[in-house]
Amino acid sequence: MAVGTKELAPFELDTFENDRLIDELKKAKEELFNLRFQSATGQLESHGRLRAVKRDIARIYTVIRERELGIRATPVAPEVPAKAAKKPAAKKSTPAKAAAAEVDAESSADASGTVESNTEEEAK
Repeated sequence: MAVGTKELAPFELDTFENDRLIDELKKAKEELFNLRFQSATGQLESHGRLRAVKRDIARIYTVIRERELGIRATPVAPEVPAKAAKKPAAKKSTPAKAAAAEVDAESSADASGTVESNTEEEAK
């Protein structure tokens, strides 16, 4: 019988997406670090847990590598129904943004020389 976490059994790892696998790998590495630290300070109660976590890490690395090589299939993400899909909300323009846009448009028109300023019209 394989030692390790029940949650990280090989058939369970097949159902995880790549992002979740990476998250599980980070958690396992963090746990291994803590276990090694406890072992060094003499506080570790379960030495078998070190071995189990190392095996979990190896399992995750194996699944990731098999997916890269195309040996193991990557799970397909469930499709979101069209009704439940969120549409991005239209950005509402604030009066300040609208005024800034008008000023930008006027200044670019002034720079091109196509629009005369009010002071030139008054001088005529």
